[in-house]
Amino acid sequence: MTRRIPVLMVLPPVVFGLLVGLFFAGLYRDNPEALPSALAGAPAPVVAFERLGDKVPLTDTHLRDSGGVKLVNFWASWCGPCRAEHPSLTALAEEGIEVHGVNYRDDPDNALGFLEELGDPFSAIGRDQTGRGAIEWGVAAVPETFVLDADGHIILRFAGPITARALDRDIRPAIERALAR
Repeated sequence: MTRRIPVLMVLPPVVFGLLVGLFFAGLYRDNPEALPSALAGAPAPVVAFERLGDKVPLTDTHLRDSGGVKLVNFWASWCGPCRAEHPSLTALAEEGIEVHGVNYRDDPDNALGFLEELGDPFSAIGRDQTGRGAIEWGVAAVPETFVLDADGHIILRFAGPITARALDRDIRPAIERALAR
């Protein structure tokens, strides 16, 4: 006489096995932090930012007519991850990459103090006090960085702080793609 195993005894281990499989598949995705951008491949939005102190104001000319690869970094003095990524932005600027900043919903004195304390890697800076510019760029939260090609087309949107790992895994390959265009 054969004995049948009830379905209710087999179902939980099978479901558990499937969940474990999905979990491990998620761990090995290329970049689980990546957020898609509707602007990828499109021209950067027109900029209309206020001036921050006596800094060079960020204009459309910086994004479209200056040639070469450039980064646009949305940041704020009150943002801890912005402070953490600042050395990476400085290193990129020292390598000759044009880095532009957009100070997001920040007190101008605090923003200028932040740059005085940590250094200013930005070729030009815009001030987005209302947050309207961030909305046009699709920024979810600071810090967020965009890699643009020589014509001002967005190659990559990177959400979060630029760590050493992110620099190697995401930013530098995007810079290479932008240079190849």
